[in-house]
Amino acid sequence: MRIQQNAHPALTVLGAIILSSSLWSAHSQPAPVPKAAHHVLDLTVNKPESVGFSSERLERLHTLMQQAVDQKQIAGIVTILARHGKVVDYRTYGERDMAAGAPMTKDVIFRDYSMTKPVTGVAMMILYEQGKWEPSDPISKYVPEFAHLKVYSGVDADGKPILVDPIHAPTMRELMSHTAGFTYGYFGDTPVDKMYRDIQPLNSANLQEFISKMAKLPLLYQPGKGWTYSMSMDIEGYIVEKLSGQSLPNFMRDNIFKPLGMKDAGFFVPEDKRSRFAAVYTTGPNGELQLVGAGPSGRSTAYAAQPTLPSGGGGMVSTAEDYYRFAQMLLNGGELEGKRILAPATVKLMTSNHVPAELLTGQFGIGQMVMRPGFGYGYNCAVVFDPPEANLPEGKGTFFWDGAAGTWFWVDPTNDVVFIGMIQRMLGPASPNLEFESRNAVYGALVDPVK
Repeated sequence: MRIQQNAHPALTVLGAIILSSSLWSAHSQPAPVPKAAHHVLDLTVNKPESVGFSSERLERLHTLMQQAVDQKQIAGIVTILARHGKVVDYRTYGERDMAAGAPMTKDVIFRDYSMTKPVTGVAMMILYEQGKWEPSDPISKYVPEFAHLKVYSGVDADGKPILVDPIHAPTMRELMSHTAGFTYGYFGDTPVDKMYRDIQPLNSANLQEFISKMAKLPLLYQPGKGWTYSMSMDIEGYIVEKLSGQSLPNFMRDNIFKPLGMKDAGFFVPEDKRSRFAAVYTTGPNGELQLVGAGPSGRSTAYAAQPTLPSGGGGMVSTAEDYYRFAQMLLNGGELEGKRILAPATVKLMTSNHVPAELLTGQFGIGQMVMRPGFGYGYNCAVVFDPPEANLPEGKGTFFWDGAAGTWFWVDPTNDVVFIGMIQRMLGPASPNLEFESRNAVYGALVDPVK
């Protein structure tokens, strides 16, 4: 996610927390069709022309990435582009660590931040297929602490918050589409946001304490009456643990990472892999890249051990290849290399728009992710269900998200395209817009889309 709130003044935050089914029938995208299932995923780079891309026009993508590095806007980048299950562009740019002069390599491990959300969404959909929950269920069915949530309704004459009962109990559908009324507290300036900043739910010792804190906070608006980027996916992480009987990291390891061969994905970076962990940067006082999180030795100690509060909203790390394997599985309709994670119908449910039409007005969003005609949100990912209406070049049904340190991905089931972009610069107003600029470059190079 880009960390500028559309409906509020732009803010930045450094931390690991940072990115109604009634429209589904009207705007559902074509079901992803398995095209590369039962075949070993091959990372060998194929000739772009073999799947309809122009090699000459893809140079625009390379120029865009190299320019960001040369201008010292980004330390290093890894990108993967694939179509029809064939990788046609897989490149590295710049450095993993500028101070050490360590070059970027394909096996570098990145902080995924909010790109954790779609993975948590898949974990939830696995449990959905097991009959553990339904979209119409109240969240309190699985989180009893939420049985008496109140809704913020302005302030009284003394400036104290007025709290009222919800018109209906917030549902799982609303939880997964950011329409339940939760928030983050970092991107807005309402009294509810201030309460979040005061109580700091994500600074809890564990997920149970996190839930206890969240239960004390009011909803920002009546369920289903707004869209706000929120801690919903961290609540989902707690629900995954409760319904599965496993910790969130272990559930993802057993049901997603291992089956998909995501060998470096997880919630921490073990000592034997620390040399491959990318340095992360932010914007310095003069606009220069500035290292984040280095200890006295100059080496970061972040992600050194399994967290006691694993964040379903922003806690993962992975390589570009790890995340490509995850994204290709979704494009394949839930299967990769013969390992089925989800059924095609479940992938379609997850990646269809679930935001009511009356909210798709441009009033709600986060950065450039503005809920508007043609652009909505599914379960844990954004969805482009009408590209011309949304003024975007990708195919109908494209779904995607990004992370606070600039990682991004998209899956385009209409054109059978996957793109992964991995960088480590905390997003803010001065950040280059590689996510959307890369889309223009990629689709400008897709000259034979029927091939």
